[in-house]
Amino acid sequence: MTEPAPLRALALVCSLKPSPAPSSSDLMARQILEELGKHGVTGDVVRVVDHDVKPGVEVDMGEGDAWPAIREQMMAADILIVSTPTWVGHMSSVAQRVLERLDGELSETDDSGRPLVAGKVAVTAVVGNEDGAHKIIADVFGALNDIGFTIPGQGNTYWNDEAMGGRDYKDLDSVPDPVDSATHAAARNAAHLARLLSQNSFPPYE
Repeated sequence: MTEPAPLRALALVCSLKPSPAPSSSDLMARQILEELGKHGVTGDVVRVVDHDVKPGVEVDMGEGDAWPAIREQMMAADILIVSTPTWVGHMSSVAQRVLERLDGELSETDDSGRPLVAGKVAVTAVVGNEDGAHKIIADVFGALNDIGFTIPGQGNTYWNDEAMGGRDYKDLDSVPDPVDSATHAAARNAAHLARLLSQNSFPPYE
């Protein structure tokens, strides 16, 4: 019996802070990758703001656009993690740009009419010291589902400080139990679903 190919994940960190500045979004993405590693998944992190991702809705916006190289990493992955901070109740502008660029995948299909991202699993992580996590998760998952990604049950993790608080997730002494539990579930369910889809692709669309 042929052993299934190992699974890979790519975390797109949508912090507004360029490297090497500490980032709560980066920390949470890495915690998901650590949990995925317990399920045989290896992965990489891309902090999107470190790269010149041009505005637009095409897979390649021309000279100087860094998105095609990031997209190549995504296409080689089985699991996509989108990690974003909360700003004024919404996802970061970087996360919005990522979704806009992913919109280009709607016209990228295989010979059977399936999006090239069909069969890839997506999870999300949200951090912030203000309300907004549930709305952001809904917006990110809605967009990723439209584009062709598959969303696992409980495929998200998040942390919000108390209302009008001022702490950052990265500054906590330890991970709160509910967040830890959600991160475990997101990784476990994503790895399981990605493994199933890697062996049983969606039927042709045409």
